[in-house]
Amino acid sequence: MNVSVIIPAFNEEESIGKVIADIPKVCVGEIIVVDNGSIDRTAEVAHAAGARVVQETRKGYGYACLAGIAALSTPEIVVFLDGDYSDFPSEMSLLIQPILAGDAEMVIGSRIRGAREKGALLPQACFGNAFATFLIRLLFHVQYTDLGPFRAVRYEQLLAMDMQDKTFGWTVEMQVKAAKMGLRVCEVPVSYRKRIGQSKITGTVRGTILAGYKILTTILRYGLVR
Repeated sequence: MNVSVIIPAFNEEESIGKVIADIPKVCVGEIIVVDNGSIDRTAEVAHAAGARVVQETRKGYGYACLAGIAALSTPEIVVFLDGDYSDFPSEMSLLIQPILAGDAEMVIGSRIRGAREKGALLPQACFGNAFATFLIRLLFHVQYTDLGPFRAVRYEQLLAMDMQDKTFGWTVEMQVKAAKMGLRVCEVPVSYRKRIGQSKITGTVRGTILAGYKILTTILRYGLVR
């Protein structure tokens, strides 16, 4: 399978090299790091580690992911992975395998079901995940445990989703659209550790509030429109 990896990154010079180094190269054809307006050496370190670096100066997780998609060279599977080294890139095959086996078209890496380092997933993130997945189950009748960013999806289905969100609603938009499209989606347990550096979302009160608001409004917008 031709697999591409997209890594949105904002000021991750201390971690991005570790992330790229741990990606199992036997599974992957290309690694795209989207530098989302970093003011440190993120782009330089990513390039030195062997990634193709794409620049997206408009701030926002969704903007970065969309820029990564636009830069893809027509893979069969796309893996999204954060650049903070909180996920374990070495577990990428766990996400790819159900797609290779024909059992799924999208796979979510669930931090809730996997082994977590103490303090890696902050209380506000745990609460937000639980409430958001409850609403998704209520409105879309699908069972998720996590909105984790570590995920794999067939390229054809990814394009069909016509992703639109530019900021914090990206992951949940993908999951509710997959539900509405009737895609075969599964979760696999993944390991999770404390990130390197401070989270741009749950690491601040403002980020937590904005992310929570965007996630909830995204769920309701797609859930109430038939």
